[in-house]
Amino acid sequence: MSSCGTDLEYPTVFDELLLDAAQVTNPSIDPLREPIETVTFLGRRGGRLTNSEKKGLLKNEDIGPVIMMDMPIMIGHISLGAVSYPAQKALFKAACDLNIIAGSGEGGLHSDFYAYADHINSEVASGRFGVTPDYLKKVAAIEIKIGQGAKPGHGGHLPGEKVTDLISQTRMIPTGTDALSPYPHHDIYSIEDLQQLICALKEATDYRIPVGVKIAAVHNVAAIASGIVRAGADFITIDGFRGGTGSAPRVIRDHAGLPIEVAVAVVDKRLTEEGLRNKITLCAGGSIRSSADMIKILALGADVAMICTAALVAMGCRVCQQCHRGLCAWGIATQKPELTARLDPEIASARISRLFTAWNEELKEVLGAMGIDAVESLIGNRDRLRYIGPNPKIAEIMGVKHVGEGWG
Repeated sequence: MSSCGTDLEYPTVFDELLLDAAQVTNPSIDPLREPIETVTFLGRRGGRLTNSEKKGLLKNEDIGPVIMMDMPIMIGHISLGAVSYPAQKALFKAACDLNIIAGSGEGGLHSDFYAYADHINSEVASGRFGVTPDYLKKVAAIEIKIGQGAKPGHGGHLPGEKVTDLISQTRMIPTGTDALSPYPHHDIYSIEDLQQLICALKEATDYRIPVGVKIAAVHNVAAIASGIVRAGADFITIDGFRGGTGSAPRVIRDHAGLPIEVAVAVVDKRLTEEGLRNKITLCAGGSIRSSADMIKILALGADVAMICTAALVAMGCRVCQQCHRGLCAWGIATQKPELTARLDPEIASARISRLFTAWNEELKEVLGAMGIDAVESLIGNRDRLRYIGPNPKIAEIMGVKHVGEGWG
């Protein structure tokens, strides 16, 4: 078993992409003196606009419930059990303070955290741990977990050593037993089956909240994403193969999947070609290490950057890759009371808030340097990127021009 993301020395495409900047004909913007908008919406988009019968008015073909966030960042799914009670509380509190959303993970939601429910993205995985209609009606969004970047095609695994009475009550499983999610959802074997579950969750929540689907970045990810949009999902999350995990077989973590940079670009291109891109919110995560990576993933096509490991590092995580053992000395990936007492959720949440606030300010700095006054104008704008790596084929697949090529 292993934890966190792969430590093999694969090339990182983020490091081979350069950002553009404005000069003469497209003047830059000073973010300290002029407003730059970073508000982002999560949920079903309006789709194509058409003229209404009334002169001068436009109408949407299709629109669903949306969540307004103050920055294009969401905290990914980190379940109670994989991390401690104080750690998850810190993540949820930070999400509330920042006005973004945080994932619950596939371990359900402890009743103590219902106070943060309007900023929580609930996960419905193949094991259905802790999933109840009452819980689902309280949260801000629901996400069906089909795959995870660190272990595509594999189910979740929480070792029994970490299943205490608290985790047992939340997940509704016996104390001390391994929590194993099946590899597939046993009620999903086609896009039509997925559509049925999406409809069932929307019906169970009275169509008040967005319902999304999370998939791992795999070789046919663009076609899969197209089917998910057609199945009625309000948002899609793609998780890259360098993404973190609390527990996974090392052989899968290190050798299966696709880099998130390539996956997002090909999905954005495919959905745009099919006229579906403007109907969906596209979220992406897995190896986003800094604000620069976040900015590049937005330019490649994502609406929202999903962050997990960076938030844990802000708390104090040393990325020792031993989360599955439950012996985390920093009180993060453990359930032992003498260790969890070391983590102060108030201090931890403040550190996360400061990290993401700084990232958002750096996003404004880069947007200003590009002459862009709203983050929406950066989404999928691959013309503001240039590839400087050794393999031009990757640039071609992503739809990014090679360094030295102009706009013409």
